Amino acid sequence: MGTVTLGVSIAVPEPYGSLLQERRAGFGDPAAHGIPTHVTLLPPTEADESVLPEVEEHLTRVAAAGRAFPMRLSGTGTFRPLSPVVFVKVVEGAAACTQLQQRVRDDSGPLVRELQWPYHPHVTVAHGIAEEAMDRAYEELAGYEAAWNCTSFALYEQGADGVWRKLREYAFGGGPVPGVPPQSAPVDEPAATHH
Repeated sequence: MGTVTLGVSIAVPEPYGSLLQERRAGFGDPAAHGIPTHVTLLPPTEADESVLPEVEEHLTRVAAAGRAFPMRLSGTGTFRPLSPVVFVKVVEGAAACTQLQQRVRDDSGPLVRELQWPYHPHVTVAHGIAEEAMDRAYEELAGYEAAWNCTSFALYEQGADGVWRKLREYAFGGGPVPGVPPQSAPVDEPAATHH
């Protein structure tokens, strides 16, 4: 069995995902069409193909313990000069993303790894391209806004062609959320009253 390059991320839903992907391509980023628009939870990580079932079980557990949360993107930021990246900022949902990525990389699971930089949730819109193009991305998307309810994350594999493909999606709350008692009656049906 060989090694695979895996990543875990939250996909930016439509219509926002395609729009940001097109903008990224328009700034001249050759990687734009090989990378679905996303917020990274686990950066590209090499793993032995044989651990895939264990990875999937681990992510199923992480998702089951999670719950949906609001995500909002607004404005731009950059990691320059440390890293040649311009991104759209995650202004709501960042704390939830941070907790989630910690659980994905938890010591008890198969995806333990050190990060090159401190975790900072973001949506990359330009990476490793000419400075003028990076400046343009930073300026042109400065007023960008998007919001949605994040209900899942996904496992991706990078192909030999450099393209990231989704292997599986994991919805939050596979069962009752811990600590929340089950409802005795559905919300839309009043409980029967006794006389």
